[in-house]
Amino acid sequence: MAEGSEKIKNKLKVLPDKPGVYQYYDKGGTIIYVGKAKNLKKRVSSYFNKKLDSGKTRILVRQIVDIKYIVVDNELDALLLENNLIKKYQPKYNIQLKDDKTYPWICIKNEPFPRVFTTRRVIKDGSKYFGPYPSVKVVNTLLELIRDVYPLRSCALDLSEKKIQEGKHKVCLEYHLGSCKGPCEGKETAEQYDQYIKDIQHILKGNLGAVIRSLKELMQQHAENLEYEDAQNIKQKIDTIQRYQAKSTVVSPTIHAVDVITLVQDPKMAFVNYLVINNGSIIHGLTVEVSKKLDESEADIIQYVLPQMRERFNSQSKEVLVANPMELDTGAFSFFTPMRGDKKALVELSTRNATFYQLEKRKHEKIVNPERHTERILETIRKDFRLSSPPVHIECFDNSNFHGTHAVSACVVFKDAKPSKKDYRHFNIKTVDGPDDFASMEEAVYRRYKRLKEEEQSLPQLIVIDGGKGQLSSAVKALDDLGLRGQIAIVGIAKKLEEIFFPGDSYPIYIDKRSESLKVIQHLRNEAHRFGITHHRNKRSKAALVSEITEIKGIGEKTFEELIRNFKSIQGVKKASHEELAEVIGNAKARIVFDYFRESREA
Repeated sequence: MAEGSEKIKNKLKVLPDKPGVYQYYDKGGTIIYVGKAKNLKKRVSSYFNKKLDSGKTRILVRQIVDIKYIVVDNELDALLLENNLIKKYQPKYNIQLKDDKTYPWICIKNEPFPRVFTTRRVIKDGSKYFGPYPSVKVVNTLLELIRDVYPLRSCALDLSEKKIQEGKHKVCLEYHLGSCKGPCEGKETAEQYDQYIKDIQHILKGNLGAVIRSLKELMQQHAENLEYEDAQNIKQKIDTIQRYQAKSTVVSPTIHAVDVITLVQDPKMAFVNYLVINNGSIIHGLTVEVSKKLDESEADIIQYVLPQMRERFNSQSKEVLVANPMELDTGAFSFFTPMRGDKKALVELSTRNATFYQLEKRKHEKIVNPERHTERILETIRKDFRLSSPPVHIECFDNSNFHGTHAVSACVVFKDAKPSKKDYRHFNIKTVDGPDDFASMEEAVYRRYKRLKEEEQSLPQLIVIDGGKGQLSSAVKALDDLGLRGQIAIVGIAKKLEEIFFPGDSYPIYIDKRSESLKVIQHLRNEAHRFGITHHRNKRSKAALVSEITEIKGIGEKTFEELIRNFKSIQGVKKASHEELAEVIGNAKARIVFDYFRESREA
């Protein structure tokens, strides 16, 4: 901001206390950020008059050399204008909607006897378009329903009144099959055909009830005129629509004209699901990706995506359901956060759709771009654990003992969020008598980092202690004694509720159980436990062997080690013949061991 600081100070003094949109420019005259504000003066001044928590926002502010603004009447106008400017200029620091797919639409062509078909191109020629739909499967289901109920033409002939009167066209096979009533030869009136189109528009808008009522009235007329075959045909159409309605009604039929929008997010991406509900049916649903730039809040992202979705689906709903309360003063719609009932179920359904989309993207990313997948996980851990940099190197400690005996500690190492087993280490606790888990943890941590420090090896960015506040405090004391407290971040994880403890904080934090960062920490903890328990069992087993063999008069620890090295276990020693033992420890000692175990077997 240094280059234009005086200019910006003067601009801040004259900003109006009104809603509007502001634009930040860099020294090259390029728009680098567009934002909306309920109060332009307060919002824009906040960037320059307070300490900013986000490093990305600080970088943005340093590049601003000029500010321009546009005053509008209300918040809704500000929201729509901001959206249009972002789409037009695509500023570097604004979130971007990643929507490179061409979704299918259903088109009702602007022509005599309109055709109804699917397309991926929206042409402004007066035709009516419904969609976009998330998949071709949904479109085909709707078109199949429409063709089952209404005998529409599928040809591309020019059916102007002049052409028909001149007899330019002849009916095709579709007419003889009963799929079309032959408007090309004037066998069907435009008024009758237009009624089909009106019904189809109701169906595509989700208003199936109006279509069913219209068909029932027509069926009744045929029945009163004793036209029973026609009445039966219409009844079959009604049954077809009602079967489709039963499949598509996933919420209460009392819910009319509402939108639902929810999101889940990573540090760099948000996945936004949008649903359009009409007469109890979900008539549209779409999930999109949003690329985040400045640690935008959930409200920022939703307010950016929502106007685009409403415009795309031509939604006129007055109510928008969201998972968390939001404030936005608009005359067009209002936000509502349901606490129970069918509307709450709709919000949960939308969130599940966003989550499934996120998981699908993660799986795809892991396959095609494993490096980016790792970077995202490390960035998630950095954010969840309040770290200054992504933890490329993490270490975890766990203690094991048996009634205070054979105390050991395990240290496992993860690099790039994956186990680095060659760096795993065991510690046989030497300075602690009895079951003192805190002192054991302090000794293991001290010995580990004293050695790394002396050998000038790289230190981890994060240490995870398997245990609560007591074990964490002991580990922190070891780091303090080594002068490393400020160089390495350290946390404790308690097993029971997966609580995360930070040094000096009385209360733990709880990370979302679905979070990838918690899964990595759990994997670390489980690895440390497995590695520690394996070593502990081996140590106890070896101690048991030592105690049994070294009880034999004339046999010491060196002889024991030779026996285990060659026969692998106590059972191997017991089963060995005198000659086999003699080859390893000599004839005299072999006789002693062989006779000892022979007497034991006989006893």
